[in-house]
Amino acid sequence: MAAAASVAKKATVSALQSGLPAIASKSANPYAPVAKWILGTSAAVVGMVHVGGVTRLTKSGLSMTDWKPLGSLPPTNDAEWSVAFDRYKTFPEWQQRQSMDIEEFKFIYYWEWGHRMLGRTVGVLFAVPWAYFALRGRIPPGYKGRMAVLFSMGGAQGLVGWWMVKSGLGDDRLGDRKEIRVSPHRLAAHLGMAFATYSTLVWTGLGILQFPNDVLKDGKSRIMELTRNLSSSTLRHARKLRGGAVGVAHLTFLTAMSGAFVAGNDAGNAYNTFPLMNEQWIPVDDMIDPDLEPVYRNAFENTAMVQWNHRLLGTATAVSAVGLAGFGLSHPASRGAITPQVRRGLQFLGGLAVGQVTLGVVTLLNYVPISLAAAHQLGSLAVLTSGIYVVHSLRYASPAVIRSLGVTTRTGSKQAAATFGKDITAAAIKAAR
Repeated sequence: MAAAASVAKKATVSALQSGLPAIASKSANPYAPVAKWILGTSAAVVGMVHVGGVTRLTKSGLSMTDWKPLGSLPPTNDAEWSVAFDRYKTFPEWQQRQSMDIEEFKFIYYWEWGHRMLGRTVGVLFAVPWAYFALRGRIPPGYKGRMAVLFSMGGAQGLVGWWMVKSGLGDDRLGDRKEIRVSPHRLAAHLGMAFATYSTLVWTGLGILQFPNDVLKDGKSRIMELTRNLSSSTLRHARKLRGGAVGVAHLTFLTAMSGAFVAGNDAGNAYNTFPLMNEQWIPVDDMIDPDLEPVYRNAFENTAMVQWNHRLLGTATAVSAVGLAGFGLSHPASRGAITPQVRRGLQFLGGLAVGQVTLGVVTLLNYVPISLAAAHQLGSLAVLTSGIYVVHSLRYASPAVIRSLGVTTRTGSKQAAATFGKDITAAAIKAAR
């Protein structure tokens, strides 16, 4: 009995020490090129989000007043630039920027044109390799539908972008006293779609890099063996960590969306002190504008409330991320519950969260300079990525995998005998990807 326990312990230690490493070698993972393409596309999306952020920060988004699905070249001579500039002058934003000369117009036009063309380039970077891999039968089993979803998300992003721009071009904006800009609601939808597409790309790429660890051999797989070798108590601990990581990732996404409303209302150029706002923790008198009806619009269009919401969510995200990292890295139960991949992910998550909240405060105190604001937006993607990585690295503690093995994690329960039903387990592993 003691010998069997010793063997089991050694198996557990061995499984945890190696964990579930990403397999990027084509010889060990025939689908590695697909994973690299997907992750490369996600990097291109990061670039597109960054250029989009700078386009907004330079107030360039309304410089192109039409939309062509396939794109077009920018004006190439003085006559074409004059036509484009004259067209811009017929739209509402011009009434507030009449001191602009054509050279300044070219500057904002190129930013918007570059953002749109980069979006189309990302579409090509996805569609062409997808067609190639699909025709050669190289898309991993279970991922064909995911590819179609990703392609649809990319196409929808372009439509949402134009829908956003149109909100700043309508004749109903003529005579606006406030600075004319796109609807903050539509801006948040546009950014949210970009973040959702990026998250799905990252999750998909990580899943394909794990394909050899998930594949069933003789009714077993590496992820199943890792889960089966963990005790009930260590699985409970790993599940808690995974639940916390899921919460942090969602909170990060929500914080980024609240940041879109800060940007859409130019709320970062008010209350440039921290942690107080106008020497108050909660500027109640400023947070409800009686002219905004219905009252819930204050949560999305009132400068004070929008900024306070972002401060609250940003602080909550940082505290949650650091707390999760501290809990996962220092708790005694973690020694027997987390892999090197999880440990590395938690370290990045905690460090990036601290850096991001610090950068946010510095950006606010300096009245939102373009360089800091653009870096802050990229920081949100970095924190989100680390959160996704932690969740994915803890797939061995996902409810689907645990249930498929017949393992119970309730307090006081013993580890049940694992039943390796091939069909059930395959579905469970697919659900955890």
